[in-house]
Amino acid sequence: MKRRTFLTAGAAAFAAPKRIRTAILGIQHSHLVGKAEAIRSNPNYELVAVCEPDAAVRSRRGSLGVLQGLRWVELDELLGDPAIDLVVFEGEVHDAVPLGRRVVEAGKHLHLEKPPGNRLEPFRDLLEAARRGGRLVQLGYIWRFHEGLERALEAARAGWLGDVFLIRATINSDRDEAQRAVEARYPGGTMFELAGHAIDRVIALLGRPARVTSWLRHDSRFSDTLRDNTLAVFEYDRALAVVSSAAMMGGALEHRSFEVIGADGTFLIQPMEPAPTLRIFLRSARGPYRAGWQELRLAPQPRYIADFRELADAILSSRPLRYSYDHELLLQEALLRASGELPAA
Repeated sequence: MKRRTFLTAGAAAFAAPKRIRTAILGIQHSHLVGKAEAIRSNPNYELVAVCEPDAAVRSRRGSLGVLQGLRWVELDELLGDPAIDLVVFEGEVHDAVPLGRRVVEAGKHLHLEKPPGNRLEPFRDLLEAARRGGRLVQLGYIWRFHEGLERALEAARAGWLGDVFLIRATINSDRDEAQRAVEARYPGGTMFELAGHAIDRVIALLGRPARVTSWLRHDSRFSDTLRDNTLAVFEYDRALAVVSSAAMMGGALEHRSFEVIGADGTFLIQPMEPAPTLRIFLRSARGPYRAGWQELRLAPQPRYIADFRELADAILSSRPLRYSYDHELLLQEALLRASGELPAA
């Protein structure tokens, strides 16, 4: 190689930005395909490997298109590979914390699918291990970067809504028998499986509740034990938050909603996806909004894109994530109280 060619090639190699070498651990979760697509669409990532410890699951789902071209590895090989920076866990609930703990102890960042197990202390231990090792842990709650919710929380924090006294959120689904059997493994049922997305936003705005009371009912005609009609009330000093989740509603996706109500204004988001609609009331014009009722339609928002953008920025710049270890622990505690896994207060 000529000296000029060598120097040019060397300079290009030196200037090339680092890509985050990423592996998928577990392929059972329904969010797997969307998250793999979001990772592949982001030039800061290089998706290189996949691991599924359950041979039957690998046989059944290993041919998914988003997994094609990836190197299949065993768990010990994944954990022992120093070139892998990030592991995205998309397995079952009961594996999330024990395998997530091994990931962070192997020195890798972790994106952890929700809910992260049904116990508090093991999850606390995982977060403390990550904190000690300087590893990031990002939870997979889908409304964290939702533009409509960002606007509602901004309005509340800026005081435009006056004293917020009520949050109402509904996140229903229409589960088939196979998915109902999965969710019936836990006493919280659909509250445990699904409502964490809404509870996450409640905690982000109002913090730790003074008390959580829940109703976990089986009201459908299915002959199973799934708690499929559930509601939780989060009590605060001067506010309430009401979160409901049912598992047998037709048209459920378009019905999901989140509402923040204050003495001087209200933000109602419904539908949440794919193109959110906001109905806003303000007593007086505030920020970009006029007085009275108004409706805003937002552009469609693909899931997961913003989550993995934030995670890449944090890894590459060595900065914290927006939601801290403490937020994740408080959220898990609130979810478990709402799901009947922990006492109400």
